[in-house]
Formats: sequence, C-alpha cells, structure tokens
Amino acid sequence: MSTLSVRFPESVHDAVRAYAKEDDISINQFVISAVIEKITALDTAKYLEKRGKSGDKERYLSVLSKTPHIQAREDDVIKE
Repeated sequence: MSTLSVRFPESVHDAVRAYAKEDDISINQFVISAVIEKITALDTAKYLEKRGKSGDKERYLSVLSKTPHIQAREDDVIKE
C-alpha cells in the first residue's frame, strides 16, 4: 500500500470529515471510496465510448426492424 499526502481547503476537509463521520468510516476510507468511484466512472466512459465506436448502424437498424410496431404506453411518451 502507498501513502499519499493531499492538501484540502478547510471547507472540503470539513465536508469530508462530516460525511465520513455520518457513514461511520475513517476519512481515509471515505477518500479511497471517492477516488475508486471516480476511476470507475472514467473507466466506464472509456468503455462505452470504445463500444460505441464499434457499433454498426445497419446491423442496429436490421435488429430494430424485427421489433413489433406497437403504440407506446401513455406514461412512456415524451411530452413536449
């Protein structure tokens, strides 16, 4: 395990301390959890971008054409 020294503005430190206490975890655990959450979000965005680039519009439209054409439920319609 590595050690990393990070300087926070006092207001951020106060907020981290409060949320960590609310969750009954250490500040260290809170910060690690926040960093892991951010890394996961960035990795997910990269994955989705990569998958999106490998998409095939013609294949998508072919699969979509096989779905039944039914009226959407009233609560599933975008109203302007």
